[in-house]
Amino acid sequence: MIPSGPDGDQDVASDAREAIVRAVRGAMRLESPTRDDARTVLRLADSDTLWLVSEVARVRFRYFGNRVKLNFLLNVKSGLCPEDCAYCSQSKVSTAPIPRYVMLGTDQVLEAARAAVATGAKRFCMVASGRGPTPRELERFIGGVRAVRSELPQLEICACLGLLAGGQAEALREAGVHAYNHNLNTSDAHYGEICETHTFADRVDTVHRASAAGLSACSGALFGMGETDEDIVDVAWALRDLRPDSVPVNFLIPIDGTPLAGRRELSPQRCLRILALFRLVFPDVEVRIAGGREVHLRSLQPLGLYLANSIFAGDYLTTRGQPAPADLAMIEDAGFRVEGADERTLPGARALEVTLKTSATGLEQ
Repeated sequence: MIPSGPDGDQDVASDAREAIVRAVRGAMRLESPTRDDARTVLRLADSDTLWLVSEVARVRFRYFGNRVKLNFLLNVKSGLCPEDCAYCSQSKVSTAPIPRYVMLGTDQVLEAARAAVATGAKRFCMVASGRGPTPRELERFIGGVRAVRSELPQLEICACLGLLAGGQAEALREAGVHAYNHNLNTSDAHYGEICETHTFADRVDTVHRASAAGLSACSGALFGMGETDEDIVDVAWALRDLRPDSVPVNFLIPIDGTPLAGRRELSPQRCLRILALFRLVFPDVEVRIAGGREVHLRSLQPLGLYLANSIFAGDYLTTRGQPAPADLAMIEDAGFRVEGADERTLPGARALEVTLKTSATGLEQ
């Protein structure tokens, strides 16, 4: 556990301290914080954020011990996207000099999956740019999934292909995909500021489609795009209503050539407070520190492990991440260990709920 400062709890205003202690006690009983307590977490002073991490870490250790789940990301189709998401280097409004290529073939997917296993990753995230997959793209994607399932059955496969049409989630589930990622990104009220080619409701619909098909829902948010505290609370509550099994917390990488280039409104302490809030809202759910941790948490990255129980190892979609060996060293130095392929990620009742949902079709996991 992280120690308090020399004056202990006296460093934290009494009312804020009481609200956070109350929220932690509730999370230990799987009770969600109130919206007022959530705002208190976000508005805590930088000087009191270490105390906050220490308190909320109790929830992380209760449900996940000292395990850290590793995830490995592959961009199976890059660029060529008709959407106008302001944060994305692959969107039609981006001029970022990124690789652009169509859906990768089976050999390339298998090579990346082997690399994922070599790093100790438990989940292999296959991400494709675009509004949603065409029938031909879906067929090619499924070919890669089946090849990975055949050679590396221990590897969880998470698909991220954009908005899903009727029957597509079921086809992915039948092919052996375990989870589907589709982030809400920001609040409904703020969504129009970052994207106009699809809506917040479209994203919610896709998460519902994935869950209904028996896929484990993976949905999170992206911060650093001009959102207010109220937007952060709103998207956390919207995600809670979707009951995802994993929640990626992304921090904006302000890529040159995108409309949000140069935007740097996050501090390491602000990122830690956001992570603390998400742990309180999702006490027994996989909370993953995703894109942007190297940019915004910087030297405080290890503190994030006291709140989140999952990270990406290696690179992201079009940007470099911290090298995987450095991630492994950080995990070990902070007193954590990499979660094994034969260990359950989610605790108790949540693990059973996911097993029942994803086995409803009678397919092996």
